[in-house]
Amino acid sequence: MPYANPNALVDTQWVADHAQDPKVRLIEVDVDVNAYAEGHIPGASAWNWTSQLQDQVRRDVASKADLEALLRRAGVNNDSTVILYGDNNNWFAAYAYWLLKMHGLEDVRLMNGGRKKWLDEGRETTTDEPAQAEGKVTLKDRDETIRARRDQVKAALDAGGSALVDVRSPAEFSGEILAPPGLSETAQRGGHIPGAANVPWAQAVNEDGTFKSPEDLEKLYGAKGVAGDKPVIAYCRIGERSSHTWFALKELLGYDDVRNYDGSWTEWGSMVDMPIER
Repeated sequence: MPYANPNALVDTQWVADHAQDPKVRLIEVDVDVNAYAEGHIPGASAWNWTSQLQDQVRRDVASKADLEALLRRAGVNNDSTVILYGDNNNWFAAYAYWLLKMHGLEDVRLMNGGRKKWLDEGRETTTDEPAQAEGKVTLKDRDETIRARRDQVKAALDAGGSALVDVRSPAEFSGEILAPPGLSETAQRGGHIPGAANVPWAQAVNEDGTFKSPEDLEKLYGAKGVAGDKPVIAYCRIGERSSHTWFALKELLGYDDVRNYDGSWTEWGSMVDMPIER
């Protein structure tokens, strides 16, 4: 049983084989923004999720213009194949993938296993930054059919008939903690959205960081009532882990109506008079 969209993923060997392909552009997006400087895949550019993938004044995703500028600096043209990868099994690489899909970039893929798998295999790294010719890619206006905002989440909760997937750790889901150790973005209250199923994002990957098989993914989510037969909204704390789950459900399993609630728990858990379960 193949993935629904087999072109959404490439393996590390594919990346190594296409290292000299002028139409392939590699971009590393890490949780640890210092990891790239310590060594990265030759030819890869780097994006900083804190300063480049988010609006720096209001809480929102990066604008179309800012994303175009980032892509062009990475040498991306309209006929380029963009390969994203990063640490933490592609947390923010998946977030960048989701952002680019919202803006209509068609040929964008994740490197399965991310930075960890590349390093574990002992593949070549460098500390040199690539000197790319400026690209000329153009993006489309944002299509938010794969994004959920708080009012949509509340409406889905009130109406019923949607599957909410909380991909945080069990301790976050229960309200025991507000954020993983060492991460600062928090909410005023702990807990989860009523009725949400807890399927921690890491359960979707193997020990080497690659995604599990379609059969295993179907069993994982289906056991929690997420089977593609109704709309799905995934959320976490700030939207990066839920982007990873969105990728698994939308691109790998092919579920039709899957949205990522990037406001996630830091928004929901801080709003006045919103329902919370513990």
